[in-house]
Amino acid sequence: MNRMRGCCLALAAVTAASLCPVTAQASESTYDLRKRVMELTGIMNPSDGSRFISRAEFAAMLVRASEYRSTVADASSVSVFADVPADSAYAPHIRIAARQGWMKGYLGGMFRPEESVTLKDAVRAVLALLGYTDEDFAGDQSGSRMAKYSYLELNENLEWIQSEEILTEDNCLNLLYNLLKTPAKGSQNIYGSIMDLTLSTDGEINPLEMLDTSVKGPYVVKKIGSVSSKLPFDIDKASFYMDGEPCTKANVKAMLEDYGYAVMYYNSTSKTVWIYTPEGSETTGKTVLQGEITNIYYKSSEVLTPTAVTLTTEDGEEYECSLNSSDLQFAFSIYGTVEVGDEVVLVCSGSSENEDGAVTYQVTDFLED
Repeated sequence: MNRMRGCCLALAAVTAASLCPVTAQASESTYDLRKRVMELTGIMNPSDGSRFISRAEFAAMLVRASEYRSTVADASSVSVFADVPADSAYAPHIRIAARQGWMKGYLGGMFRPEESVTLKDAVRAVLALLGYTDEDFAGDQSGSRMAKYSYLELNENLEWIQSEEILTEDNCLNLLYNLLKTPAKGSQNIYGSIMDLTLSTDGEINPLEMLDTSVKGPYVVKKIGSVSSKLPFDIDKASFYMDGEPCTKANVKAMLEDYGYAVMYYNSTSKTVWIYTPEGSETTGKTVLQGEITNIYYKSSEVLTPTAVTLTTEDGEEYECSLNSSDLQFAFSIYGTVEVGDEVVLVCSGSSENEDGAVTYQVTDFLED
């Protein structure tokens, strides 16, 4: 089975950029590095940086950033809050975050999971992960915590956010990245050392070491057993994302029973599994297509360089899919392994309509079926 490692190549490009001195012009590369670290550790799966993050989502991020990340599957299905259904994908994360004192509920036994998280509450949670308790903050607890937050430089790239403001996805990304590179209370080791992370000479998370444990995949999976068989770790210790959203093993099993297949990637260090389904997602912009390659199109000026393919499904639907990377173009060229008539699974993003009204996608990865 031929597998393209687009995710790893993208990380390699970011890594190369991170070795250069950081300048104002390099801010985009710095953001890309932070985003990639969040993805590879399984803490977040960033998609829309401007959207506000709910308290339920933030609770899940905290758990995935902690030593309790592998205990989610074992957490009780009984919710400790009246407004958090026991079958919610966030219920075990909220239960752990509340029991550990990272987040608190409200009067009446409510958690308000849909309410947006504020910087004040997020700072309290992050300092708790670092080992700070109420006893460390005399007098004005909230003000003292915000002072510690600034002193520890957890506010890097967040200096303009006030304590009562609600946080966006990008705000959470920066806060949790800063958490990873901050020493825990009473320790010289960065908090991220619980995930075997280290700092490079410029004080950022070292991406070179993460390359050794980067995303593996893609794999076509058809049953929950095939997911388990491909993982080098216990499936019950995994954190799952399906089409960009946190989910449970039971959710993945039900989806596979409905669709019959999906595409999987995983990271063994963070024990994170990403599942992409034929249903697709507006959150990630990704979908998977399965069918036969019925046409391969070439540039008129470069007859050996394919630019797009037509994939025809079992139902007879046709999709035009563009090939924008050199690796994909090689794979579908006369020198590659895929030709007209082959059955493939394409991982795609960026659907749109062409002038004829046909749906088109951009191929990001593929497998020969």
